[in-house]
Amino acid sequence: MNLAMSWAFGAIALGLVVVMALVWAATLRPGRSGWIDVVWSLATGGAGALAALVPVAGVMPAPRALLVAALVLAWGLRLGLHIASRTEAGHDDPRYAVLRAEWGGDFAARSFWFLQIQALAAMMLAGCAALAAHDPAPGWRWQDGLGVAIVLLAIGGEAVADRQLQRFRAGAGRGPNSGQVCDVGLWGLSRHPNYFCEWLVWVGLAVIAVDPAGGYAAGWLALAGPLLMYGLLVHVSGIPPLEAHMLRSRGEAFRAYQARVSAFWPLPK
Repeated sequence: MNLAMSWAFGAIALGLVVVMALVWAATLRPGRSGWIDVVWSLATGGAGALAALVPVAGVMPAPRALLVAALVLAWGLRLGLHIASRTEAGHDDPRYAVLRAEWGGDFAARSFWFLQIQALAAMMLAGCAALAAHDPAPGWRWQDGLGVAIVLLAIGGEAVADRQLQRFRAGAGRGPNSGQVCDVGLWGLSRHPNYFCEWLVWVGLAVIAVDPAGGYAAGWLALAGPLLMYGLLVHVSGIPPLEAHMLRSRGEAFRAYQARVSAFWPLPK
């Protein structure tokens, strides 16, 4: 990595740190936590696109870099705008309510560092996008097409899952306090199909980065993207706090849903 690239990636990292510090200050009051994921999604998509477009050794971005930048930006924009519309409609993120209750008087300090960890995760994902974008292989390869197809399928699947959940919530007698659990469409195959599709985006980018022939050893580092997202979504900030909230608000209905539907992987009932 040359000096210019180091400065570019350093500026991206600093920008993420500042952005997450600002959103932390803006969301300290209850009822605003939904904006955290709005900002994180947009910032991660933007950082990934910028990292993909950083010139390598003074050479302007290749078509593969432009394609990766467009894919990451499309993912971040779709997810961020969807969460923004949901938050604007009054649907705050219950995961942060769980953390607020658990952390009590330490919430302000602990949430600051929690969001800085998210900034670090965003930078790592941006690095994975850069690895996919900077693959030096000339021309298009079969794994480029496969990776693009996976990313587009993931973005579309996440949009479908979000739309199915919105329609369920809007249905007669299915308001947020009705005690029912959405198990229609993709939600009948996975309790968190949106998280699965979010993870799948980074699988697709890793497919683009990896060179099975061994000509681009650094590309294998892009596997850190799906590994990181799986760990965060399944074991840290995704499923555990959300399901804790669902068990409190839906009780036996959600326990029955847990018993018959896979948590993450889409599987038959």
